[in-house]
Amino acid sequence: MAAFRYEALDNTGSLTHGVIEADALRQARARLRELGLVAVAVQAVSQETLHDGTGQRWQWRNGISSAQLSLLTRQLSTLLDAGLPLEQAFNALIEQSENEAVRQVLAGVRAELLAGHTLAQAMGKYPRVFPDIYRSLVKAGEASGELSRVMLRLADYTESRQALRQKVGLAFVYPAIVTTVALLVVTGLLIYVVPQVVSVFQQSHQTLPLLTRLLIGLSALLQATWFYLLAVLAGAVFAVYALLRREEIRYQFHRRLLRLPVIGRLVRGVNTARMASTLAILSGSGVPLLVSLQAAAGVVGNLPMKRALEEAAAKVREGMGLSRALALSGLFPPVLIHLIASGESSGRLGAMLERAATQQEQETGGYIAVLTALLEPALILLMGGVVLTIVLAILMPVIGMNQMIR
Repeated sequence: MAAFRYEALDNTGSLTHGVIEADALRQARARLRELGLVAVAVQAVSQETLHDGTGQRWQWRNGISSAQLSLLTRQLSTLLDAGLPLEQAFNALIEQSENEAVRQVLAGVRAELLAGHTLAQAMGKYPRVFPDIYRSLVKAGEASGELSRVMLRLADYTESRQALRQKVGLAFVYPAIVTTVALLVVTGLLIYVVPQVVSVFQQSHQTLPLLTRLLIGLSALLQATWFYLLAVLAGAVFAVYALLRREEIRYQFHRRLLRLPVIGRLVRGVNTARMASTLAILSGSGVPLLVSLQAAAGVVGNLPMKRALEEAAAKVREGMGLSRALALSGLFPPVLIHLIASGESSGRLGAMLERAATQQEQETGGYIAVLTALLEPALILLMGGVVLTIVLAILMPVIGMNQMIR
């Protein structure tokens, strides 16, 4: 049985839409006729045909957002923990979901379940909605018979990843806004305000201070070349984007990022936290270590760290310990290495990985908070200094003219 999305006319001639389950397209149209609906469009629900309920096809990379996936996972874990069968749990999720695309995904998964597929196989029909690590954990939960417990851990995992992503994003929203507004204000002053004010000084034929002459020259340069500067900036952004699409160039760029004093620590901390939390939840759910390492490499965004993790997986396959294999690259924090080594020696690798993930997330969160607290006043002081320089360049001739009058 499959899910079909339909648009149909009811008895009043109003257009309605929804999702219906049937074995084939012909049966779906027949069921619509039984409901007194005249089918306008009927198509099977798939990852490529998700709609938002307004007739617009979704082009998002993941189909649904990370926040929606996190909420769905938490709700599903709660329903399964309450003892509801999978089919009833998905019925409840479909009924209470207000997002049309989410409802279509849930209906598609439910249809696959009714057709006899496992939950992991059903979710495999939507790989961009449910990533590999998600389906691996679901498969492990079904194999162990503890799907509700695994879904609970998966809900915690998705929520922690979403929280870390939001924390990193929000940490730079305010500085980015301040920088953009300040640049626009300064550019407006140099292009429109400064020429009108300085023209008065030029008509007086007095010798202007060096700072004022520099400001006049910069203003004239911006007036004459602002369009070309924008074109060069847009071209540079496009060129950088095109170059970073090449893996080797992106690898070298990511490697240099790791060497930067401030950004490098942040990049290393965020990727380490992702890797550790992924390994923790996979190994704690009974997924083999090699499979866990492969999934963890998929969530690491920094290419040097990703390749180091893949090389570590190859060494583990040859019999080397995980802690030693990770230590060879020198890219992972020593705390993580020591905690993994302790887990390997004590037989509590899953617990130590969870502790390492928590430690890395707390350390990264604290570092982001400190960085934000320092960055915001630094930007304000910097932009204040720029504005002060412009004001001084304008006031110095005024002060000079007053002294000449006296």
